[in-house]
Amino acid sequence: MSGNILITGGAQRFGRELAFALHDAGYSVTITYRHQRDSLTEMADAGISCIQADFSDADRTSAFINKVCTEFSALRAVIHNASDWLPESQKNAPAEVLKANWVVHVQAPYMINLAFEELLAAGAQHYGMADIIHLTDYVAERGSSKHIAYAASKAALHNMTLSFATKLAPAVKVNSIAPALLMFRESDDEVYRKRVENKSLLPPGPGAREGIEAVQLLLNSKYITGRNLPLDGGRQLKTG
Repeated sequence: MSGNILITGGAQRFGRELAFALHDAGYSVTITYRHQRDSLTEMADAGISCIQADFSDADRTSAFINKVCTEFSALRAVIHNASDWLPESQKNAPAEVLKANWVVHVQAPYMINLAFEELLAAGAQHYGMADIIHLTDYVAERGSSKHIAYAASKAALHNMTLSFATKLAPAVKVNSIAPALLMFRESDDEVYRKRVENKSLLPPGPGAREGIEAVQLLLNSKYITGRNLPLDGGRQLKTG
């Protein structure tokens, strides 16, 4: 396997694990990061390119787009993993909560997908296929009383999957992956883990490999586009 793959938000957790997995599979991987982290040194030493990018406003997203368009002539895939998690609370003004989620999950992918159309088309011509993959969330279908703006923005990202799949076919496949909880944090206590376990049919927290294999499935497919791949352990069937 070969080709340039760009992963937004690839410096930690699932994005980081995905970057290493795709790098090991033979792709040339570039990740974006918002804040400097110790993990970036290890990634750079392994041969993964790291670009600082802030998607919190249109001007900064445009600066990132210009940088990529200058440095790359083709892209095999763009994987939108960058995310925000600002919840509704008395501390956060509703307009700011909506904006924080919207600019990262909707505005930035929208701008990037439009701007990289030619790079992806060039990748498709060179490698036989090209992909855009949106990382959404299972709450995009059912909503969330504690993260209303987050869920709404992820639902919008899923809707863009449908629109961009239509716009960019047949050169570029566009799909989304909607995980529930793939990876626990070290700080998650047993009470929280048990509460989450009761929400799904299958045990939560299967690890990054589940998401990595979903990404690889979409990258390898020649006949999947405009679809959403749920990784939620059967949460939609859990009633008790």
